[in-house]
Amino acid sequence: MKNSYDIVVVGGGHAGIEAASASARMGHSVALVTMDADAIGRMSCNPAIGGTAKGHLVREIDALGGLMGRIADASAIQYKMLNRSKGPAVWSPRSQNDRDAYAAAAKAQLEQTPGLDILAGSVSLLHVEDDRVVGVTTSDGVEIRCRALIVCAGTFLNAAMYTGLEKSIGGRFGEHPATGITETLLRYGFESGRLKTGTPPRVSLDSLNLDETTLAPGDEHPEPFSFQSPRPAFEQVPCYITHTNAETHGVMRGGFEQSPMFTGRIQGAGPRYCPSIEDKIVRFSERDSHHLFLEPEGRRSNVVYVNGFSSSLPADIQLRALRTVPGLRDVEMIRPGYAVEYDFFPPHQLHLTLETRAIRGLYLAGQVNGTSGYEEAAAQGLVAGINAALALEGKEPFILARSDAYIGVLIDDLVNKGTLEPYRMFTSRAEYRLLLRQDNADRRLMPAGHRFGLIPDDVYAAVRDREEIISAVRTLVESRTASPDVLNPYLASVQSSPVTQNEFLGKIIRREEVRAAGVLGLDGIAGDAQVSAALADPRAVEQVEIETKYMGYIERQQRDVEKFGQAESMLIPEHFDYSRIHSLSSEGREKLMRVRPRSVGQASRISGVSSSDVSILMVYMKK
Repeated sequence: MKNSYDIVVVGGGHAGIEAASASARMGHSVALVTMDADAIGRMSCNPAIGGTAKGHLVREIDALGGLMGRIADASAIQYKMLNRSKGPAVWSPRSQNDRDAYAAAAKAQLEQTPGLDILAGSVSLLHVEDDRVVGVTTSDGVEIRCRALIVCAGTFLNAAMYTGLEKSIGGRFGEHPATGITETLLRYGFESGRLKTGTPPRVSLDSLNLDETTLAPGDEHPEPFSFQSPRPAFEQVPCYITHTNAETHGVMRGGFEQSPMFTGRIQGAGPRYCPSIEDKIVRFSERDSHHLFLEPEGRRSNVVYVNGFSSSLPADIQLRALRTVPGLRDVEMIRPGYAVEYDFFPPHQLHLTLETRAIRGLYLAGQVNGTSGYEEAAAQGLVAGINAALALEGKEPFILARSDAYIGVLIDDLVNKGTLEPYRMFTSRAEYRLLLRQDNADRRLMPAGHRFGLIPDDVYAAVRDREEIISAVRTLVESRTASPDVLNPYLASVQSSPVTQNEFLGKIIRREEVRAAGVLGLDGIAGDAQVSAALADPRAVEQVEIETKYMGYIERQQRDVEKFGQAESMLIPEHFDYSRIHSLSSEGREKLMRVRPRSVGQASRISGVSSSDVSILMVYMKK
């Protein structure tokens, strides 16, 4: 242990892991301060990574050189690609993970990182001089100097846990809360609030009757998260699906008078899109059934996570309700579900780099910014770690636009729109989602990851080689034709209508039932050197097929992005005096002064800034 580091990271959760790893690998001395080194990467809630839109975030984290995808692959027990029945813009990878193996892999990654020290403890005080962070004091009274501080405290800030009428302090079962940070920031004028999250009960696998449930196996041909991981070759562990019923809901209603949410003991807003089972019973009272997913916590674990049954009702009510569910009639509950209430800082107080506006060198990342989920936290941690390192080097900040990545959408939403409830990423939040697919994250973001030294040279070279192949084959299919004699036997094999004259290959590939690999493998086409290279690389063929089939839509979104870029390039001076523009609305002026947008484009996305305010601002900036 040293008494001085370039960067101190507070918290060993998913945000802290990415922040500490990135800034250390970029050449800086880093201290990761965490209450329990063995809890690094602990999956507080469900033992899974990814899901709808969240899987996009993980792929982007991986493309930038982050760790989450590789840790997920090292601990996966099942893979699924969600939304396959829909278009590729919303395909989303998800993995079920071994909870203990995930934490072990995360800790091992950090321990093997040069320049990174893991310190056991809790930060209780921040030291600030001339509005710049200069160090911290731990709860043990140890002072550590630093040039940048990244707070990734998750759900631990002044946290309290609730099960029925029982209340205990802590941010996770068996772990103490973090105190002192909120109080320090309040003294510097920060706004804070309270949010709530929850977790379902854990039950014994041996006590389940799985014959009464529905099997939910993994994909037949699973795909890894990381672009650097080999294709999975292990036997996948299945999950199971069951459902609540009217009897379940009746039992739970009987405990509502002891619910900390309904009795007002919890004041913080809960996650709208991942509600507790109590919330679902009340909000969707017309429904007498809700799906539950029984997810093993590990390959050899006897613990099962009851996904969809998040609850803070008394333990006896939870157990009685579980025993009304098919497959759970004789269930043994290992640990009841509980709710956690914790402090957060409304994210309008941040720059798009995740540095705070009030204190230079101080970055906030993860659930302290009002987000929900491992993936949203990890994405923020990575951006904060990169930007802290770049700032210390005197380099330009790293800011992803909404047209660049889901990570850009996430941070832009937080800073410009704020949040009064736990924020969750969805594909519907991304205007350019056909361009921001999970399958092309490496093509979009690896150049930046390589520039920061987070992507190895050989990995980046392989991506550049593939890009050349994709470009060449895309040009070929739009410019080359094939005769009916060549095309029709294949078209008949996929039950597609025959052609009567030479047709461009791209037009054929755009047919719904046609696969690019089938067309490229035809006689007279497969012999082309670039086509042969593409056929040897399934990912290259996939990219050719998607870009060919959706060419018109992609070109339209690219035109939209160009218009978007024009507004983004119209920069606003950092200390611009909005009071000089008298024609702005009062609310617009107030919101602009609070957020301090860096461009007219960013100003247009601030809640409360009208289209007329934007037009006035644009005219003024042009002058």
